[in-house]
Amino acid sequence: MTTPRQPTRPQLRKPTRDPVRLTAYDVLKAVRVDGAYANLVLPKLLVERSLSGRDAALATELAYGTLRAQGQLDAVLQACVDRPLADVDPPVLDVLRLGAYQLLRTRIPSHAAVSATVDVARTVLSAGPASFTNAVLRKVGSQDLAAWLDQLTPADPVDEVALDTAHPRWVAQAFRDALQGDLDEARAALLADDQRPEVHLVARRMTREQLVADSGGTAGPWSSRAVRLQDGGSPGELAAIRDGRAGVQDEGSQLVALALAAAPLEGPDALWVDLCAGPGGKAALLDSLAAERGARLFAIELQPHRALLVRKSGVTGVVTADGRRPPLAAGVADRVLLDAPCSGLGALRRRPEARWRRQPSDLPSLTTLQGELLDAAARLLRPGGVLAYVTCSPHLAETLVPVLDVLRRHPDLDQVDARPLLPGVPALGDGPAVQLWPHRHGTDAMHLALLRRRT
Repeated sequence: MTTPRQPTRPQLRKPTRDPVRLTAYDVLKAVRVDGAYANLVLPKLLVERSLSGRDAALATELAYGTLRAQGQLDAVLQACVDRPLADVDPPVLDVLRLGAYQLLRTRIPSHAAVSATVDVARTVLSAGPASFTNAVLRKVGSQDLAAWLDQLTPADPVDEVALDTAHPRWVAQAFRDALQGDLDEARAALLADDQRPEVHLVARRMTREQLVADSGGTAGPWSSRAVRLQDGGSPGELAAIRDGRAGVQDEGSQLVALALAAAPLEGPDALWVDLCAGPGGKAALLDSLAAERGARLFAIELQPHRALLVRKSGVTGVVTADGRRPPLAAGVADRVLLDAPCSGLGALRRRPEARWRRQPSDLPSLTTLQGELLDAAARLLRPGGVLAYVTCSPHLAETLVPVLDVLRRHPDLDQVDARPLLPGVPALGDGPAVQLWPHRHGTDAMHLALLRRRT
């Protein structure tokens, strides 16, 4: 009697270890588990894993792109999963987002994106989640992003822009408010957050022409000290960066510091104060400008590690103290910079995870702090002196409202039209404050209000 032949079990393909996608996954995990910043985690992983060239570029695109598009990807994934995404294990959701990004927002062929992502799931998870990942991603890949957005388009126009640009609704609404209700321009501003920002350099203790020659960059269009590197380059390798004659600094940050330095004064011009000086970019530029005029900069920073960064930028007059209670007498400062802690909505293009990490609930504590710092800055200012209130955010709660409030509390302050102090820069708004934008100026969305104490 012949023994029946036992069916052979299908052999599972051994997952391919993909260092590029595993690196991207590890960045997503670090952001989720440790609250890490992707732009700090990824460069270290690239070095540790010897990824360079095209591999480094792909790992960067997958990690940063997945983080930026998270809300949009989640909307599509939710349509492909039979339970709330909140009930999906977070590591599995990281893998799903990584795969969905490849399918919807890159030119990677669908079969390759699914296969490679399933291999990541087998490597970092197990067979069960890998099978689930495969099934979900095949649904995701059944149509392209445009078709998904058309299918999922909300009725509310702000919700539609938020989904289309992959931003939280409250951020889309804040941009619309700052752009006087123009939803089309808000869309353009939000889309600019997904563009890779150029590296901007600032000439501090050298001429811009020397920095252009040394770096191979081009002169910035707005700041008299700015150089832009078209291909990113490696600014840390430049001798001028290492010795402090130049620095890496967004051109918008340069413009607000230059505007404060250029504001006309009545009386002496000897003492400048930076009330929240860390990490030191604006302080270093102001320090060099003050030295050219025989003035000195007093830089205040609450956090010791940030105060150390200010010192490393070449500023000598640094003290670790609370800007709300500065160790200076009232009415002694000729120029004061308050680069206030804020939501950072103006620099979302540089911090891929920030748009989803920040919440509207963060604003009350920030705006309270901004008001307290503005009061301290106003007390420091002598009659005839000038105060620059700066935020890297266009949110009206952090720009217009704090200024109106401090003018009410300090009736001897007047607001100065800041626009003439940024000569040649177009589309600055209706004044008297200045609002820069990535889509208009190629800078971070810096906001500047100038106040003068009445003599």
